Amino acid sequence: MQTLVFNTTLKTAKLYDGEAENSSIVYTFDNVPTVKAKEEGLYEVMQRDYNDEGKEISIPVARFPISNTNMIIKR
Repeated sequence: MQTLVFNTTLKTAKLYDGEAENSSIVYTFDNVPTVKAKEEGLYEVMQRDYNDEGKEISIPVARFPISNTNMIIKR
């Protein structure tokens, strides 16, 4: 089991290799406006970026199986 912690204030998402935040961090994502729960049974981490014209876009940077991932949402 792994734990995904999404901080809505800091706009960060961190993936821990265990069931608690005191586990080792596997991935850290910055500039994350949202984490989506997809119908395919996945959490999708979206990251804010800019396209070639300078327009702000959100792109998926990671997907984690809901069946193997606890998600904590912090303010």
